[in-house]
Amino acid sequence: MKTFSRFPKVRPPLPGEFARIYAAYYKENRGGHSPASSLSQRMEAWLHKRVAGDVRADRSPRTTLEIGAGTLNHLPYEPDVGPYDIVEPREDLYAGSPGLGRIRNVYADISAIPETQTYDRITSIATFEHICDLPDVVARAGMLLKPGGRLRVSIPSEGTFLWTLGWKLTTGLEFRLRYGLDYGLLMRYEHVNTAGEIEDVLRYFFDDIEVAVWGLSPRLSLYQFYRCARPHTGKCHEHLDSPGHTGPGS
Repeated sequence: MKTFSRFPKVRPPLPGEFARIYAAYYKENRGGHSPASSLSQRMEAWLHKRVAGDVRADRSPRTTLEIGAGTLNHLPYEPDVGPYDIVEPREDLYAGSPGLGRIRNVYADISAIPETQTYDRITSIATFEHICDLPDVVARAGMLLKPGGRLRVSIPSEGTFLWTLGWKLTTGLEFRLRYGLDYGLLMRYEHVNTAGEIEDVLRYFFDDIEVAVWGLSPRLSLYQFYRCARPHTGKCHEHLDSPGHTGPGS
């Protein structure tokens, strides 16, 4: 598949003026502490509610792994139905969070999870657009699901006109007024994958996928949700056993 020839990706360098404010701005943005980021947080509730929809509707016991847990801002949407593990490389994001009491295990990387540890559901909210080695992560997620398990992923519609227009008129405008800098450069640094690339990777490793969008269609939407079932374990194994984990040829 041609998409796989683009991975693993290399994140573009962040200029000095951006690097100096990046850590503080990122945490402020995730916390919704400015007018534009507060608006974004309210809109992003759709992402969280879609991912948590299964356990909110049926509170039967399940084990969960969240990939890219960040500040643990998804936990308020999730009823406590069983053990909850997270993958998050940045300890500073979740340190001191009141939600830590619900977390069973914290992993800095999905590759650190023992193969014997499996999950009823694996979730991710607005994270897959950031991951340079996305095929590796999705393949490992497929291997960590219990029989009948689900991967539930929500993402912004990165790479589409409506999504680009949306951030330019809100967060992008606020960022330029505040710092005098181009938010588009920061977006290119953060969002290394488009929504189309993410869907290609999910469809390669999973045989059963359902899609929902906040909008008219994937190309005319702000957000997208994927419910992925029946991982193709042969493809997952093949990818993870291949040299460099670069995936199938184009």
